[in-house]
Amino acid sequence: MGRYTLECCVDSVESAIAAEEGGADRLELCAALVTGGISPGLALFEQVRECCRLPVRVLLRPRFGDFLYTKYEFAILRKEAELFREKGAEGIVIGCLREDGSLHLEQMKELMMAAGGMKITLHRAFDLCADPAAAYEQAGELGIDTILTSGQKSSSLAGLPLLKQLAELQRANGGPQIMAGAGVTPDVIRQFLVKTDITSFHLSAKKTVESSMRYRREGVPMGLPMMSEYHIFRTDSQVVAEARKVLAENE
Repeated sequence: MGRYTLECCVDSVESAIAAEEGGADRLELCAALVTGGISPGLALFEQVRECCRLPVRVLLRPRFGDFLYTKYEFAILRKEAELFREKGAEGIVIGCLREDGSLHLEQMKELMMAAGGMKITLHRAFDLCADPAAAYEQAGELGIDTILTSGQKSSSLAGLPLLKQLAELQRANGGPQIMAGAGVTPDVIRQFLVKTDITSFHLSAKKTVESSMRYRREGVPMGLPMMSEYHIFRTDSQVVAEARKVLAENE
């Protein structure tokens, strides 16, 4: 990798291939990206590894929703960390919180032990932390490599002021890499390069692909009723390429 890191979040082999074609540096692999992402299956991971040469960090999240986990949910996370380590993932993407909004340090330490030598990204559980400065310091003490964050706002652009502060902390103290995520587009990256010291960006570059199904029975939703069963979300390699171009112009 050069000065900048462009990570693409994908939940299919097709999207992983498109991300690589567009010039992404790394993949974050998940399932059900439309819900914010949950842990992918091992078969998907293996297929992505077979078809792509990019390093893969695997999102570990047992369900949609917050990051306060039951003992059963946490047991699943710990086992997944072990399984993906054995399968050769570059890293895992994790985050556990306590009821008061602080990082659950004991659970984080356990997952990092299970991860062995894999790289660790603290995901957007960080954006739900009560005290981001304290969470950033704790993440550094844990040895976390990267923090994926929107600056505790609904989009990274809205959270730019906090992201800028965190990047300054990173530069001053050598803590975890700040990776801007949520609503990242080539234009948003361009704005960040002008206004902040952030060098890592996370995007899904989603586009809607029409299903090839000819026979369609409408009005029978399999999941969220507001979503069509005949629309598929895929990574757009052209958007990834545009983002790569913006970064290349500033190398």
